[in-house]
Amino acid sequence: MVALLLLLGLHPAFGQRSQRLITKWEFVRQDLGGVWEAVRPVGAGNPESVPLWERVTLPHCFNAQDAVDPSVNYYQGPGWYRTQLAVQNPYAGGRTLLHFEGAGQKTEVYLYTTKVGSHVGGYDEWTVDLTQAIADFQKTDVYQKQFKGQIPLSIRCDNTRDLEMIPSDLSDFNLYGGLYRYVNLQYQPAVALSSLVAKAEVDKAGKAGMLTVKAVFPETVGSGSAPYQVRLLDPRGKQVAQFKGSLTTKQGEVELHRFAVKAPRLWSPDRPQLYTVQVTVGSGAEAYQQSEKVGFRHIEFVEKGPFMLNGQRLLLRGTHRHEDHASVAAAMTEPQIRQEMVLMKRMGVNFIRLGHYQQSRLVLNLCDSLGITVWEEIPWCRGGLGGPVYQAQAKGMLRNMIQQHFNHPSIIIWGLGNENDWPGDFPEFDKQKIRAFMTELNDLSHQLDASRYTAIRRCDFCKDIVDVYSPSIWAGWYRGIYTEYKETSRKEFEGVKRFLHVEWGGDSHAGRHSETPDNALAKITAGKGADERAGDASLFGGSARVSKDGDWSETYLCNLVDWHLKEQETMPWLSGTAYWPFKDFSTPVRPDNPVPYMNQKGVVERDFTPKEAYYVFQSYWTQQPMAHIYGHSWPVRWGDEGELKMVKVYSNCEQAELFVNGKSYGVKQRNSQDFPAAGLHWNVPFAAGQNQVRVVAKQGKQTVQDEISFRYQTQKWDKPTKLTLEKVADTQGLTTVEAKLYDAQGVQCLDAASWLEFSLAGAGKLLDNLGTSSGSRKVQAYNGRAIIRLQATPGQTSVAVQSPGLPAVVLNL
Repeated sequence: MVALLLLLGLHPAFGQRSQRLITKWEFVRQDLGGVWEAVRPVGAGNPESVPLWERVTLPHCFNAQDAVDPSVNYYQGPGWYRTQLAVQNPYAGGRTLLHFEGAGQKTEVYLYTTKVGSHVGGYDEWTVDLTQAIADFQKTDVYQKQFKGQIPLSIRCDNTRDLEMIPSDLSDFNLYGGLYRYVNLQYQPAVALSSLVAKAEVDKAGKAGMLTVKAVFPETVGSGSAPYQVRLLDPRGKQVAQFKGSLTTKQGEVELHRFAVKAPRLWSPDRPQLYTVQVTVGSGAEAYQQSEKVGFRHIEFVEKGPFMLNGQRLLLRGTHRHEDHASVAAAMTEPQIRQEMVLMKRMGVNFIRLGHYQQSRLVLNLCDSLGITVWEEIPWCRGGLGGPVYQAQAKGMLRNMIQQHFNHPSIIIWGLGNENDWPGDFPEFDKQKIRAFMTELNDLSHQLDASRYTAIRRCDFCKDIVDVYSPSIWAGWYRGIYTEYKETSRKEFEGVKRFLHVEWGGDSHAGRHSETPDNALAKITAGKGADERAGDASLFGGSARVSKDGDWSETYLCNLVDWHLKEQETMPWLSGTAYWPFKDFSTPVRPDNPVPYMNQKGVVERDFTPKEAYYVFQSYWTQQPMAHIYGHSWPVRWGDEGELKMVKVYSNCEQAELFVNGKSYGVKQRNSQDFPAAGLHWNVPFAAGQNQVRVVAKQGKQTVQDEISFRYQTQKWDKPTKLTLEKVADTQGLTTVEAKLYDAQGVQCLDAASWLEFSLAGAGKLLDNLGTSSGSRKVQAYNGRAIIRLQATPGQTSVAVQSPGLPAVVLNL
């Protein structure tokens, strides 16, 4: 079923001949003296060969490595790309276009030495018309003599810090540079659309549907007339309606037809039914064709109430996404994006907030086909409000986002801003001016699309402007304790017209576990609310809070998530929530985190490795029977001999039986209100040494099982005095080494969180700068250990580890 949905989601947005430009690119991460340095003739060994270019493939990001390099600030500046195109437009009088799905953050495009286009903004799509520049260049001698009939294309991307640009560099994410989304070479006939607008509507009862189809022509279209055809295909590909007519071609929007659709098949997360709109303009070999997917659904955020989809309550079970991944940063490929979205769906997600910028069309296509509702927003994020240039960019990005993603049935909210109560970019911070600009954005959004809601997160002095508001509630992390979540949410709900809670959760250092995860809660005074305030996100100073004083264990995060999900089942007025975020991501403002420069709140690591919390969500949100014993990445547990220790099983099954070292400890019934683990928790004794734990869970006639093994340590330890380093695996050409911390008596220090730093000498390469707990050369220990992988040559590679105050250790491989 998932495979079918994915195929449905990957429809071509352009029906014309389009080619992704992936290979044969060169790149240099610095500025040039001018575009001439990218195209001038170069003799081997001559000065013109400098700077040296490297071969790359697209998508490509400047900051694939340095975004999480613990030793440097990530690069913010210009970089150049170049390639040569073999252009063969098959259409007489047609146009040749270069289409960018996104490039960061300012971009200039050159054909030979002629500047043919530019764009400001790292996240919206844009197009450059190369037609005339190609024709002019083909008349020159250099076209054949130097470039042998190829077209030299040079592109300058620049992510230099700029106060008059959004998003703010104060934002909690990197402003990446590069051609980090796909670039497409497109050929269009003389009469072609710049976009196709398809508005699918249905009444609350789901009985009467209406589809309005409009064409938008570019300014290059000539005046005249052309035949056209509009077809509507149902989710199975069967034609259900057709219209043929003739239109007058002119720049701008032209309505093509309106279809009445009786009892359409409705789009929903459980059944994401997608219709296809096919438009053909012109005839014969010069005809232009374009297809779009649409979905019929009715949405309503009830005032002082829940969210309704197609006339029924839908609790929005959500998360967030940044465009960021290990070893590539923002340059995620289509297979990687697909893998990420499928992981979300398998976790049970039916809602996603795309933070904090317009994201790839591939993401929206997958949300449509997988059945994930969407809040998409512009990157007016932190810093305050800039001047006219800044404001014009924000309005332009809002207009582009709505126009470019209008057809997607998954989108229910247009986001106008995030944390706009955060000053710092400008000497002036004027709340009334921010309110006035927020009002302008709100009005513009409704003017462009009256069918969807507007929203912002965390700017209380603007909460009355937008349709839906999300305050900042971080119960049990930045403020308060997690048991205050429902009370705080109810209070915030009563203060706004429509309430939706996006951003909650906490950081967890993958592989770090705790026998006493809630200890930090004892330091925190309850009853003062759980709404985040200025300074709460800092690791330094201020009042006690788990984010600063907790252990950052996966164990604590699972408890926090478990409590939130339990409570959400008993809040009938709640429209929904979105956990922040799905995946760990890079950020320049968190250099002191256990993995430096990483926001570690994800339920999967930056390389898609699930953390334990992923399975807590599955146990509440999914239907396919599952069972997961907590602790798959916890090799050593500890305690006294004979002490009863808790085993938690996250499962959506109605009952489960636990076995420890072959002995049954009984069957328990699942009850979501029995915290923790919905009643599936047992207090059992472990044997000193190795232990085997197995669970058998049943749902009707279906049975699922899970098992783990670990060592139980009863010896107590003192502070770390010794480091060890050993090879623990050799697989697929990679060597894994593990560092451990021991006390003076040789007992492993299982709660040690010391900083460890790996290094390599000789042949080989550390697999570091990945932004994961096992892919960072500088990392805090998790339970007195840390691993890293490397490429090694036997007898020629040495790896070392050091920790402050301890002797370094070298291992020769």
